[in-house]
Amino acid sequence: MIDKLDFLLALAREKHFGRAAESCGVTQPTLSAGIKQLEETLGVLLVNRGSRFQSFTTEGERVLDWARRIVGDSRAMRQEINAIRHGLTGRLRIAAIPTTLGMVASLTTPFRMRHPNVQFTILSRTSVEVLAELENLEIDAGITYLDNEPLGKVNTVPLYRERYRLLTSAEAPLGERDSVTWAEVAEVPLCLLTPDMQNRRIIDRLLNRGGAESRPMLESDSMILLFSHVRTGHWASVMPAKLAETLGLTETLRSIPITEPDEVHTIGLVVPEREPMTPLTAALVAEAQRVAPTLVD
Repeated sequence: MIDKLDFLLALAREKHFGRAAESCGVTQPTLSAGIKQLEETLGVLLVNRGSRFQSFTTEGERVLDWARRIVGDSRAMRQEINAIRHGLTGRLRIAAIPTTLGMVASLTTPFRMRHPNVQFTILSRTSVEVLAELENLEIDAGITYLDNEPLGKVNTVPLYRERYRLLTSAEAPLGERDSVTWAEVAEVPLCLLTPDMQNRRIIDRLLNRGGAESRPMLESDSMILLFSHVRTGHWASVMPAKLAETLGLTETLRSIPITEPDEVHTIGLVVPEREPMTPLTAALVAEAQRVAPTLVD
């Protein structure tokens, strides 16, 4: 039964029978047959099919909810038994929004000191992707905004408050200022994250509240690319203060506080709302709670 529920979760993730089968390491006929058997066992149609995957039925959506619980509990059980026998081992899969990638080492490094046999996979994702992958059991935890958009059914650990800075050359317009307004920020050649990023949506809203429009000259989903453009001295960007510190400022590059309006947002760890937690997730939550006071501005 568990393997067939895994098939269903893969189909929910991929929205394609062939890709779902590949992700499960089986053939497409095997995956299709497994889902068919699950439908026969439950006596309901779970998937609307044509020549390809179309959608889940109403019953299928409810079964998906149960599948996530059952598969999640099964993984937690196996992980706990393994931890009893061998100590904490395995791989932690963490998805983080791009603006937080610079601080992830502040969490993973002390965790590894306590649990040296645990491995990590760190993924860069949008805030929407973090929550979707968490729900579908593709990751164990996420690092994202806690207070700006709905999170759904998750447990959270606040880590730090995100404040915004204008990154610009000391020789550029506004480069000599101790602080700037959002209206002034709009007047310089900006490079910003793409609109699918929550950080960009926050910046656009703050620019609008300051009486300006968001008109970036360059957009990217890579903070490194944005930073590399700023370092040329011909571009500016808006970045969280912690990220600017992590990337490193030079003598010719300044990080200037942005005011009017002044706004902060809470960044934190999100994990599935499930009891008991898997041993790996529980250990990560405990580490986050230990680390959080050290990240306070």
